[in-house]
Amino acid sequence: MMDIRPNHTIYVNNLNEKIKKEELKKSLYAIFSQFGEILDIVALKTLKMRGQAFVIFKEIGSATNALRSMQGFPFYDKPMRIQYSKSDSDVIAKMKGTFSERPKKVKRVPPTIEEASVDTKKAKRKAAKEQARLNLGGTTPLVQQVTHVGGYGQASPMQQGTPHVSTTVPEQPPNQILFLTNLPDETNEMMLSMLFNQFPGFKEVRLVPNRHDIAFVEFENELQSGAAKDALQGFKITPSHAMKISFAKK
Repeated sequence: MMDIRPNHTIYVNNLNEKIKKEELKKSLYAIFSQFGEILDIVALKTLKMRGQAFVIFKEIGSATNALRSMQGFPFYDKPMRIQYSKSDSDVIAKMKGTFSERPKKVKRVPPTIEEASVDTKKAKRKAAKEQARLNLGGTTPLVQQVTHVGGYGQASPMQQGTPHVSTTVPEQPPNQILFLTNLPDETNEMMLSMLFNQFPGFKEVRLVPNRHDIAFVEFENELQSGAAKDALQGFKITPSHAMKISFAKK
């Protein structure tokens, strides 16, 4: 069988099926964005597509480097298997001008006038009963019972008296421990380990309980931690979170 021609999209399989979709996409972005700009990552949790994903790069060269460098990489305890996608993704096809619409799904047949009339009468009767129940002093409407955590109208942590914790720290003398800030809420130990273990001397990642926006990474010595700091300074774990790295306070 002939090899699939190089293109912008790589197909990744043998992924850990227990990982949630959003965490999987963010972790894939974290390890593949070092090879170039990523336009999209497609990961579906359907029975047919479990354990698989597509990573779409802006440049073919980026896809090629990613395929060669990450083939067999242990990702959530399973070696990744990577190949070029058999066809262009929609986003690339649109850029090339070769995109064609797929056949649309058949729309549901609208109800007849008689069916719509019956449904309308039922809805009116139900609404009238509910209004009568409320007027008679029934239970509080559900919309008033629900508390939206962090929703509109709720006091912010600052307004509620929660002290503000600043993550801005003065530059410390070089040492073997790095302090990471501006991390997204979805950050986990595995994600950071995959980023930093590509550098010599990596020892461990330490997360801070109840704080997902900061973490510590330890190396064997300050030269090795400094190299990782310079290489990953400003690295975007997600498109909206550029990681800030400084030496930890001793």
